[in-house]
Amino acid sequence: MHCHSHDLDSLDRRLIDCYQRNLPVCSRPFLAMAARLDTTEEQVIVRLQRLQELGVLSRVGPVFDHALAGASLLAAVAVPEDQRDAFAELINQAPGVNHNYAREHYYNLWFVMTAAEEKSLVEALKRLEAILDRKILRLPMLESFHIDLAFTIPWTELEEA
Repeated sequence: MHCHSHDLDSLDRRLIDCYQRNLPVCSRPFLAMAARLDTTEEQVIVRLQRLQELGVLSRVGPVFDHALAGASLLAAVAVPEDQRDAFAELINQAPGVNHNYAREHYYNLWFVMTAAEEKSLVEALKRLEAILDRKILRLPMLESFHIDLAFTIPWTELEEA
């Protein structure tokens, strides 16, 4: 679906502007967002779902500092290309896998796995290797980079275009 800036009303725009960063960390974040935006929790949820369906937002959620959240690892596995989707589904079912993606490379499925501590991560990777019957390439993070993907949106310029 394709969306134009004029398809977004004031609440949509304020939601995007206010929450590209600093999503509330609490038991009811959408209620906290609603209070700031002078709307209802239900309306925030409906709007976020609609913005995702329109392709305006790709993801709603926090970004964690993996170094503070336990152990994590970028991993890759080589699978037959014609079975890639089936292997991806198996990877997605593994505890601690938060996403995976295809790459044009010998190692054609990549994923990030997390665990409470290093020992649990090592064990989870060994279990997944047994399920996949494939060796998993482990790519530990040597240096952390923070990429800020929040942008100031020039709403008036978009409307004029």
